[in-house]
Amino acid sequence: MTPVTWQALGEAVPIWPGREWPLGATWSPDSTNFAVYAPYASSVELCLFDDAGRETRHRLTEHTLGIWHGALPDVVPGQRYGFRVDGPWDPKNGLRFNPHKLLLDPYALATSGTIIAEQPIYGSREGDPAVRDDTDSSGYTARSVVVDRAFDWEDDRPPATRWRDTVIYELHVKGFTKLHDRIPEHLRGTYAGLAHPAVTSYLRDLGVTAVELLPVQQFFSEPALLERGLTNYWGYNTISYFAPDATYSSSGDRGGQVAEFKQMVKALHREGIEVILDVVYNHTAEAGPEGPTLSFRGLDDRGFYKRVVAADGGFDDRYWDVTGCGNTVNAWNPLALRLILDSLRYWVTEMHVDGFRFDLMSALTRTGYDVDFDCALLIAIGQDPILRHVKLIAEPWDVSMEGYLVGRMPPPWAEWNDKYRDTVRDFWRGRAPIRDVATRLAGSSDLYADDGRSAYNSINFITAHDGFTVRDLVSYDSKHNEANGERNRDGTDNNRSWNHGVEGETDDAEIVALRRRQAANMMATLCLSNGVPMLTAGDERGRTQRGNNNAYCQDNEISWMDWSADDAWLDVYEVTKAALRLRREHPALRQRHWFEGRPTIQGGPNDLAWLHPSGRLMRRDDWTDGGLRTIGMFVSGAPLREPGPQGQQLIDSSFLLWFNAADTAVDVPLPQNEWVCVGDVVLSTDPDVPEGARVEAGTTLTLGPRTVVVVRSTQAVD
Repeated sequence: MTPVTWQALGEAVPIWPGREWPLGATWSPDSTNFAVYAPYASSVELCLFDDAGRETRHRLTEHTLGIWHGALPDVVPGQRYGFRVDGPWDPKNGLRFNPHKLLLDPYALATSGTIIAEQPIYGSREGDPAVRDDTDSSGYTARSVVVDRAFDWEDDRPPATRWRDTVIYELHVKGFTKLHDRIPEHLRGTYAGLAHPAVTSYLRDLGVTAVELLPVQQFFSEPALLERGLTNYWGYNTISYFAPDATYSSSGDRGGQVAEFKQMVKALHREGIEVILDVVYNHTAEAGPEGPTLSFRGLDDRGFYKRVVAADGGFDDRYWDVTGCGNTVNAWNPLALRLILDSLRYWVTEMHVDGFRFDLMSALTRTGYDVDFDCALLIAIGQDPILRHVKLIAEPWDVSMEGYLVGRMPPPWAEWNDKYRDTVRDFWRGRAPIRDVATRLAGSSDLYADDGRSAYNSINFITAHDGFTVRDLVSYDSKHNEANGERNRDGTDNNRSWNHGVEGETDDAEIVALRRRQAANMMATLCLSNGVPMLTAGDERGRTQRGNNNAYCQDNEISWMDWSADDAWLDVYEVTKAALRLRREHPALRQRHWFEGRPTIQGGPNDLAWLHPSGRLMRRDDWTDGGLRTIGMFVSGAPLREPGPQGQQLIDSSFLLWFNAADTAVDVPLPQNEWVCVGDVVLSTDPDVPEGARVEAGTTLTLGPRTVVVVRSTQAVD
């Protein structure tokens, strides 16, 4: 963006009074209404920009309940605008008004442009935060855009996939398609690229039912990153909560990004794929009190951000921060709460998304400074007639100790289950207690069974955007984040990874084969565990980030999906696809009710049984055997505990799943009993136990070292 100077376009058109609702810019053929909340301001100017960057200012004279408003005729969709807001400069008391800073409309439906990391975007002087900076920021910041909401959704309907049938696929809009050779080059890395048949057919064939998009609400890169020549690739730095990020648009940034996003959702819905947004309401791109003044800080700094309580009981000029990003949104402030709820409803009703994953949800669950499950936000979402019916997923932690809430979110919230992640990683490197492994495979009842929730409130994952990919989990012992420019100090050291003898990529065929088998083991475990599986894009193909476990600033081949077959682990893809097909075709492998370890009908087999590798049922002392690395999981489908839609009894195949994390082969005797499946191997990571192999009672099944073998019963069910 080239800096420009302000120039009035003659005399401003007289502004109409307008109304205080809805907030934002509301276009109609007659006029466009503008409304913005700035309760402590003394004046607000609406600033319109033409294509040459020239600015026309209109003073908003109407002020209702803290909202400044007015309407203008002859404003067309695509018009760029912003606000200049004047009032007291008193940072200690949360008053940071500065009319020299152009502010984005918090309710804008689109944005145009980005920021330039220079002094004019800051509200105070460099090195002296108590003094206001009076340089004009308009040439260094973005504009909001007036949008016509009209769109032909045709017969679009939400897929409304049940939780038990859901398979989530976390992906980055740009990274997933940037290198895809079957997508036209001008569409790669965009919403339109994600809607391309080459993408939707891949997702459908794999078995994905929902994509979880890394942040797509308009965000900006941190100035410190820009100064290092990097950008915020992941997008966890939101500034405009109603606007789809314009950098992912092939249709420009004058509102075309809104229609393109809607078209993407419609295309995914047509293939039966839901759209879940990763949303970042816990902090904004304005960072700490010395960060840039882009929107909220210049409108209502006192109300929107949580502040540190001073010794005298008042507030000082520091923000209270449990996000690690400089600020924490004050979700118990009525207008901040209203913005969050309005934004969520907008994305559901106007953009047709199907759910949300809330980044650092614990930061938003606070009344004052304390975690409170009766906080305003949770209660409001729980009673909202729209929001309570979409998929709600919490990242149940923030950067504070008391913010770790795994297993504690109230119904109906689902949660990212990091205990599942850690246990499965540890199991496949030979370090997990077998009791913990069984608990995670069966749905984490220790976390979710005590408050009316089910196994499907557990979002099971082994990797996510932050951390190693599955390939890197089996290829690196340590992180290698030098490319981030932070001397490899960023990113976690708690990777629970194992390089299998060589750090990084290698030509050693034996090590590569073991790594690929271990990757397949983890993917099969994930897909066949009770709960909702979440795959990270590319793990099924062996995507690598070259050991970088914090690639938040790597908008390049480190993060982008490599679609070539040359280095892909396609054997892992086939195992993942087969496991998801089994899960989809067999309700026994995705049961809604908790397992009880007893028959579902009189005389039937237990719904769940755990087998020792000696062929018998697990005993009490087996669960504390620190050397046990092999376990069998018998799941009965004869019948299921859950009735059919008309109350009928549901009958499915029974399965015996063997997980062997030992470094040696294990001979498992198969005595004649109710939990030994007589049937066929339907999934195997063991090269010596092929799919289709017959398993008979009274024989021995040899499990190769570090393998998964799944047997489906072919015995008749009475």
